[in-house]
Amino acid sequence: MKKYSIPYFFWLLIFVVLPLVLIALMAFSQGDMMNLSTFKFSFDNFVRFFEKTYLNILGNSILLATVSTVLCLIIGYPAAFIISRQPERRQNILILLFVIPMWMNFLLRTYAWLSLLGNNGLINKFFGIFGLGPFDIIYNNKAILLGMVYNFLPFMVLPIYTVLNKLDQSLVEAARDLGASEREVVSKVIFPLSIPGITSGIIMVFIPALSTFVISSLLGGNKAMLIGNVIEQQFRFTGDWHFGSAISMILVFLMFIWVLVSSKLNVDRESEGGLW
Repeated sequence: MKKYSIPYFFWLLIFVVLPLVLIALMAFSQGDMMNLSTFKFSFDNFVRFFEKTYLNILGNSILLATVSTVLCLIIGYPAAFIISRQPERRQNILILLFVIPMWMNFLLRTYAWLSLLGNNGLINKFFGIFGLGPFDIIYNNKAILLGMVYNFLPFMVLPIYTVLNKLDQSLVEAARDLGASEREVVSKVIFPLSIPGITSGIIMVFIPALSTFVISSLLGGNKAMLIGNVIEQQFRFTGDWHFGSAISMILVFLMFIWVLVSSKLNVDRESEGGLW
């Protein structure tokens, strides 16, 4: 079996490990990497990031990512729970409805909201029939949050649904036999046992929401600068790859801490038996 893993090893080495090494090398350096006379190791890129402007942008990015993750959880958990209680054929249809939009390009899905949220968009035209509006629902944080929730909601629903669908129903039946009400069954049995799915969903939503730049560029109109936009600017427009790499490394570190903490909490709950 080991020889069959060699292609995957080289794939990871070339397309995962090597790019990360190059990013780390640029983050801790200044000058041209191809010109050793100008190339030098430096922490200036990281020092620059801790200026007030970039810290405010990072704070706003974390806030929007957190709010979008909470909204996805509030919407996604009941949706996953309802789907898991349906007959198998209906479950497949409902899950397919969540998956189908993901078959479309991410950029196109986000562009579609421009025609919906604009001052002359379909939503404002609909409310205009009743003499309401136009509402300011484009090029602001509200539009960015809407775009995040729309694009990342399936990443919350699918892992929660998977856990709920594989739940041992004998535990639920035992709780009912012991006199637990329907609310107690959900809060003390089903919800605690679905924590692994919730943890996975939170990670899968928070990480892309924190690093996104397409949604904020299109729906935010470049009025709300997020950390992903700053990184994009450094690589595409400013040309300061060293600073862009430093920000990327900081973002990777924050995401790693987030995943580590989430995994630790999940392990602690499993060691306690999975119930609160």
